[in-house]
Amino acid sequence: MPSPRIEHVNVTVRDPQRTSRLMTELFGWPIRWQGPARDGGLSIHVGSADQYIALYTGRGVTYMDDDFAKGRPLNHIGVEVDDLDAAEARVVAAGLTPFSHGDYEPGRRFYFLDPDGIEYEVVSYSQGQGRRRPG
Repeated sequence: MPSPRIEHVNVTVRDPQRTSRLMTELFGWPIRWQGPARDGGLSIHVGSADQYIALYTGRGVTYMDDDFAKGRPLNHIGVEVDDLDAAEARVVAAGLTPFSHGDYEPGRRFYFLDPDGIEYEVVSYSQGQGRRRPG
């Protein structure tokens, strides 16, 4: 049996168009699909050919800040990049604030919050000649 993998993550956001533009700007991900979703809502799928984030909002729903409280139930979304410094520059250029930078074996990382307060961890395992992934 092949190894299982995460194909997508579906998260609720206030404005899927805004968040999909941000994901395209930060990570270069194209919109794979967009259209009607459950309960009259809207969903936009943004990511690669193999993996994506589904950005969902309900029709006529007013979300409160508490709806996006850290860790309820999602702690963060991890995104691997080849060039961490370039990714951080794009995050800053988008008006967002990177925090909790860390260097650890085998990689480096930082975090940022999107406009809904959803936390992203951006990590790179690129190191000199080779690339090592946690095992």
